[in-house]
Amino acid sequence: MIFSTTPNIEGHNITDYKGVVVGEAILGTNVFRDLFAGIRDIVGGRSGAYEKELAKAREIAFNELEQHASELGANAVIGIDIDYEVVGKDGSMLMVSASGTAVILD
Repeated sequence: MIFSTTPNIEGHNITDYKGVVVGEAILGTNVFRDLFAGIRDIVGGRSGAYEKELAKAREIAFNELEQHASELGANAVIGIDIDYEVVGKDGSMLMVSASGTAVILD
């Protein structure tokens, strides 16, 4: 499966558009990691805990995106947009969504 944020793939022709596909992941954050992330933010360090959660959520969203595109018979997803949101009570959850157009390339 080819993924691209661009509307086409250089060197390939789009032979069929299968439709919009979406992958989403919502992950809860750990209270202790939140506390330590806040402390790291104060001293100017990076928050490894949040970076890991973001990477995990992004991977889940892309796996779902690929699954939905495959179910439509596509071999690529173009025009991908990735969105990050904090949701839930007191921003206790992280949502990553990825959407794009499933296509068949020659």
